[in-house]
Amino acid sequence: MPDVDAHLPGRGLWLLPRRDIVERAVAKRVFARAARRPVVAPPELADRIEALLARRCRDTLGLARRAGLAVAGFERVGEAARRGNAALLLFARDGAEGGHRRMTAATRGVRSASVLDASELSGAFGREAVGFVAIAPGALCARLRIDLERLAGFRAAAFDGEMNIASAGPARQDGGTEAHE
Repeated sequence: MPDVDAHLPGRGLWLLPRRDIVERAVAKRVFARAARRPVVAPPELADRIEALLARRCRDTLGLARRAGLAVAGFERVGEAARRGNAALLLFARDGAEGGHRRMTAATRGVRSASVLDASELSGAFGREAVGFVAIAPGALCARLRIDLERLAGFRAAAFDGEMNIASAGPARQDGGTEAHE
């Protein structure tokens, strides 16, 4: 069972959060060898982890919205970035390239990510056609950044500058995902 929250009891088996590593571990029966007992990992484990990580990102984004720490829409995101109230910008990965370029030019210096689809961003805000989101600095932003980095390992995603899958976060220093028997 994937433990993307890292809260299940037991020692677990840790992997880097990347689709290729999870698929290789399933194919080579690494879980059974590491656990020293029979463990059956379903072939669709990587897809399941991706879905769980996407839901966790959506839930965290919804929590940030309800706390008043996230805004959506081109104008509101641009204003938040200009005022210094944006520590992270999210662009819909299936959004228009021209809008992404305009927003990037208007918000220089703010980290950005294109990991979630417009439907996932829209679901967190309870409205249609959300393509841009700004997250204020704080604990929810840090948590979301870690989860987006993990999700990026399962999706073809774009991060600017320093964000990479192996970077550290408070939950796990290696950014790993735990799997329990």
